[in-house]
Amino acid sequence: MARIGVEGTLSDVKAALMEMGHEVVDLRSAEDAAYCDCCVISGQDKDVMGMSDTTISGPVINAQGTDASTVCEQVNQKLR
Repeated sequence: MARIGVEGTLSDVKAALMEMGHEVVDLRSAEDAAYCDCCVISGQDKDVMGMSDTTISGPVINAQGTDASTVCEQVNQKLR
């Protein structure tokens, strides 16, 4: 399965992705995202100060206002 980076506050998303067989990495810094196939963010720190440097070439999913099952569906859809 894929290597997915997930922000620390999204513990329900982490658990659901691991249950599906994905390798889950905690996103604490830009280096953590470097080797991920996809990243899931909470949306809380999105574009702080209007800056948005890209560290990952794969998709980034904003989980704000979305439940874990919907986020998992989006991850699987993006990785097809």
